[in-house]
Amino acid sequence: MAVKKSEIYSSLWASCDALRGGMDASQYKDYVLVLLFVKYVSDKYAGDPDGLIEIPEGGSFADMVALKGDKEIGDKINVIISRLAEANDLKGVIDVADFNEEEKLGTGKEMVDRLSNLIAIFNRPELDFRNNRAEGDDILGDAYEYLMRHFATEAGKSKGQFYTPAEVSRIMAKAIGISASNRPDQTIYDPTCGSGSLLLKARDEAPAGITIYGQEKDVATRALAKMNMVLHDDPTAEIWRDNTLASPHFKNDTGGLKTFDFVVANPPFSDKAWSTGLDPVNDQYDRFGYGVPPAKNGDYAYLLHIVASLKTTGKGAVILPHGVLFRGNAESEIREKIIRKGYIKGIIGLPANLFYGTGIPACIIVIDKENAQARTGIFMVDASKGFVKDGNKNRLRSQDLHKIVDAFTKQIEIDKYSRMVPLAEIEKHGFNLNIPRYIDSSKPEDLQDIDAHLRGGIPVSDVDGFGDFWQMLPAVRDTLFAPGDRPGYLAPLVEAAGVKSAILHHPEFATFTDSVTAVFDAWRAAHEGGLRGIAIGDKPKDLIAEISEDLLERFKPVSLIDGYDVYQHLMTYWSEVMQDDTYVLVQDGWAAGRVIRELVKNADGKYSETPDIKIGKRHLKAELIPPALIVARFFAVEQAEVDRLTEELEQDEAVVTELQETHGGEGDALFVVEKKNEALAAWADAFDTVWNQRDPASLRQHRTCIDNAERLVVDIDDLTYQPVFGPLKNAKGKLTLGAIKDQIKQANTHEDQATLEKYLERDKLLKAQRKSAKETREMAEKRLLQQMENEPDSEDFADLRIIRSYLDGLERAAAAKAEKTERQAALDAMVVAQYAKLSEAEVKALLVEDKWLAQVRGDVAAEVDRVSQALAGRVKVLAERYSKPLPKLIDELNTLDARVAAHLKKMGYAA
Repeated sequence: MAVKKSEIYSSLWASCDALRGGMDASQYKDYVLVLLFVKYVSDKYAGDPDGLIEIPEGGSFADMVALKGDKEIGDKINVIISRLAEANDLKGVIDVADFNEEEKLGTGKEMVDRLSNLIAIFNRPELDFRNNRAEGDDILGDAYEYLMRHFATEAGKSKGQFYTPAEVSRIMAKAIGISASNRPDQTIYDPTCGSGSLLLKARDEAPAGITIYGQEKDVATRALAKMNMVLHDDPTAEIWRDNTLASPHFKNDTGGLKTFDFVVANPPFSDKAWSTGLDPVNDQYDRFGYGVPPAKNGDYAYLLHIVASLKTTGKGAVILPHGVLFRGNAESEIREKIIRKGYIKGIIGLPANLFYGTGIPACIIVIDKENAQARTGIFMVDASKGFVKDGNKNRLRSQDLHKIVDAFTKQIEIDKYSRMVPLAEIEKHGFNLNIPRYIDSSKPEDLQDIDAHLRGGIPVSDVDGFGDFWQMLPAVRDTLFAPGDRPGYLAPLVEAAGVKSAILHHPEFATFTDSVTAVFDAWRAAHEGGLRGIAIGDKPKDLIAEISEDLLERFKPVSLIDGYDVYQHLMTYWSEVMQDDTYVLVQDGWAAGRVIRELVKNADGKYSETPDIKIGKRHLKAELIPPALIVARFFAVEQAEVDRLTEELEQDEAVVTELQETHGGEGDALFVVEKKNEALAAWADAFDTVWNQRDPASLRQHRTCIDNAERLVVDIDDLTYQPVFGPLKNAKGKLTLGAIKDQIKQANTHEDQATLEKYLERDKLLKAQRKSAKETREMAEKRLLQQMENEPDSEDFADLRIIRSYLDGLERAAAAKAEKTERQAALDAMVVAQYAKLSEAEVKALLVEDKWLAQVRGDVAAEVDRVSQALAGRVKVLAERYSKPLPKLIDELNTLDARVAAHLKKMGYAA
C-alpha cells in the first residue's frame, strides 16, 4: 500500500526534528539533507552502469545502514560520503557536514544512538525511491523542499535566506514568460542562487527544457543547491561557489559577462558589504554604467548585474525591498535611467513577512529587454493584501499566486489591485515607483451622514454603494427599502434581525443560488468521468491543474462570487486530502478504497494516527473512504437508530444535569450528590425522615431487624471466638460458610464444634433478619411512593420527588447509553465488514461523488451563503446606525430623566 505524500513529509520532519537536540536548524539541515541525498541516489542509481550518478563500492546508503550501533559510526559515515563524492565530482558538496563532530552530535553512545536513529529514519519502506514514485511526480524533490522550508522557518532571520518561498518562485517563473517562448537551447541564471529552489521552479515552466546556471558564495548553501539539482533530476546544472559581484564566474569568450535568456534572483536585501573585493567605478564588466549604487546598500548593484547578464531579448525577475522603488540620490538617478531605457516591464508588490531572512515587504521587479525602446508604461500589481497567516510568517495562497500571475501576464487592470501606469505619469512623479502613488488599495472610508443622524432615514448614497448586489438582485433592494420622507433618503422595510431571512427567502436570491449551482453542475459533469477514470500511472499534478483551472474559469464570470475564492477551496482541499487520495490511486488503483487497516503502536506505545473506528481493542483506519460515507450510503437506517438513542441519552443527561444544577446548592436535596450511590444514600436518608413522620411502626420494625443483625455480628466477632474463627478467615478477613462446615467435621474439641455450630445458627438468624428488614423496607417504600402519587402537592415529599427524578434520570441515561453502545458496536462491525464487499463502482461513487465532489459542492454553497451574509451585514449596519435620529434620542433621554426625577422624589431628594 502506497504511503501518502503528506504522511511521508510530516513524519520525516517530525522524526528529524526529534533527533536534533540542541543543534541549530541551519546546522542540522546539513546532516539531514545529505542523508536524504545519499539515500535517493543509492536507490535510483545503484547497479545502473549508465546512471548519471556512480555509486561506488562502500559508498552507498546500504553501507550506512550496516553501521547502525557501530562505535565508529560517525567516522565511517564520513568515509562513505567521501567515496561517493570522489566518484561523482561532488567534493565540497555532499561532504561539507562532519558526521564525527562531537560538539554537535554528542560523544560516545549519544553520537552512536543519534546517527543510528537518523539512518533508521531514511531506511523506512515508504522512502524506497526505487518503486515509490508516480511518473512525473517529484516526490523526493517535494520532500527535500518540505524539509528546507521547515529548516528555513526554524533557522530564523539570520540564517533562513537560503530558501525562497515556493509560491514567490512560481510567480517569478511565470512572470518572465518562460513557457511562452521555451526552446531547448535557452539558458537561465541566478547570481545568488541559495539552495537553487528559485531556479528549479523556473525550470518547471520550461517544457522543452532549459540549461541552468547559478552562483552562490556560501559553501554550505551552494552544496544544498548542487544536491537539490541532483534530487530534481538536473545533475548537469552548473552551480559555482564564489561572490557574484566581486568574482562573477560565468563569462563569454571575450572575458565579459555571459548573458542568458532568463535571470531570476533573490539577493540579500540592502547588502552593506556588496562592494567588498570590487572597484565599482572601474568595474571590468561595465555593470555600473547607469550609476554606482550607495556604498552601504547593494540592492541596485544586484539589479544592475542582472540587467548586464541578460541577452538583448532577455527577461528577468528579481526580489528587492520596496526602498528601491522610491529612495533618492544615486539610486534615484539609476532608477530613472533604467526606466527611460524601458527595461522595467512591471512591478509586483508582495505582502510583508513572506521571506525567511526578513520581515519587511518586498517587490518583484520584472525586467524585459525585448522591445524595451517601445515600452510606454510599467504594469504594476499591488498584491500586498492577499495572504494567509502561517505560524509566524505570512504565506501566499494558491488563489493569491494565480491572481497575481493572471493580472500580470494578461495585463488585466483590476480596481485597487493592478494597472498599466504610463511612463508620462511616472515621469511626472519624478520616476518614483512607489506603488501606492499609482494604485490606491485602501478601503474606502465609512462616512457617516449627519443629516440622517439628525432626522432619520437611510442615505440613498449608502445603499447605492452596494451596487454589485443590486445589479444582480434589484428586487431584493425593493424588499428591503422604501422611499423615505424626503428626497435622498430611504426607510427600512425589514427589521434588522430579519434582513438575512428576507434575502435568503427572496425568489431573486433563489434564482441566483440556482445559477451558481448550475455552474458547479456543469463543472462536475465535465470532470466526473475523468475523476472516475484515474488509473495507475496517471499524473496527479496534471489532474489538479486541469480541474482547478476549469473551475476558476467557470466561476470568474459569476456575479457576487470571487472565482479565486472558489478556486482556493479546491486547492486547499487538494493539499489537505485529495492529493493524498489520488497519489494512492495512481499507485495502487481503486482497490485501495476497500482497505481499512489496523493501527499498530509505535515504539513509545502510542498510535501515531487517529483511528476511524474502534472495535474492542482494535484501532482501525480507513485508507481512502471515511466510515461516515459507508454509513450514509449503506446503513442509514441503523445510523438513524443510533442517532435516536444518542438524542435520548442527551435528553436524559440534560434532565440529570438540570436537577443537579437546580437542587445542588448547600442544604438542597441533591447537595454533594454526584454519583448514583450517593443519590441512593440521599434517597434512603430522605425516606427515613419522611417515613418516621408517616408510619413510624413499620420503620421501627425495619430498624429492629437491622439492630438484631448488627448484634449478631458483634456477638460472632467477640474476642472469645477468635482462636476458633481466626484460622478460618480468608485473605480479606472474611469467614466462609464452606470453611466453617469443613471445620465442624474436623473439630478438635466438642467446645469448638459447638462454637462453630452456634455460628451457623446465628448465620441463619442473620440472614432471616436481613430478609425481614429488606421486605419491611420495600413494603414501606412502595407505600410511600403510593402516598407521593396520591398527595402531589404535599411538601413532605418535595426532596423525595427530586431525588427520585434524579435517580430515574440516571437509570434512563445508563440504559440509553448501554443500548447506544451496543447498537454503535454492531454498526461499526457492519461498516468494517462492508469495506471488503465494495465493488469498484461503489468505491468510485463513494470517493468521487460522496467525498470529493460533495466537499467542493459544500464549499460553493458556503460562498453563496457568504454573499447573503455580506449583504445582510451591510444592510443591518445601516439600519442600526440610523435607527434612532437625534429627536428620538432626545425623547428617550427626557423619558429616562423624568423616571430618575420621580425616583429621587420618592426617596426625598426632590429638587
